[in-house]
Amino acid sequence: MSATDELLRNNARYAESFRAGGLPAPPALGVAVVACMDARLDVHKILGLKEGDAHVIRNAGGVITEDAIRSLVISQRLLGTREILLIHHTGCGMLNLREEEVKEDIRRETGIRPPFSLEAFEDLEEDVRESVARIKASPFIPHKESVRGFVYDVETGRLREVPAEARQGEEETP
Repeated sequence: MSATDELLRNNARYAESFRAGGLPAPPALGVAVVACMDARLDVHKILGLKEGDAHVIRNAGGVITEDAIRSLVISQRLLGTREILLIHHTGCGMLNLREEEVKEDIRRETGIRPPFSLEAFEDLEEDVRESVARIKASPFIPHKESVRGFVYDVETGRLREVPAEARQGEEETP
């Protein structure tokens, strides 16, 4: 049995006890979370979220891309969220990924070089800061008062807030 078949069996069990119409579309806490797609991050467990509490937007690296901005615009303008949390994590595959090498490998294999940025990064905290800055710079996102970035430690399960500015004299840790 494939993994997809197993997941469909899980869905059938879930649907047996599903209650239709129980939750409104706007998230109860008015929060949108942008996090890495890494399977080690269970955003609902990490933050103690229940179904219907928050929008969870995921991508490779948890970086703020045009598509993440698009989702945040819909989240805020149409569904009422006002706070944004960003979650990057230790041991991320996007850390130190050699973007040009990967793109060249894909071009050799497919004959087409990807036109999009893979958004690789070398400094975890700096990338969190850059993602926060991208949100704050977007003219499309109306509520920027509460945009905060965090690093999740995959070894301890703890979140650590990334200060808006790098502290003088401190080295950043991946």
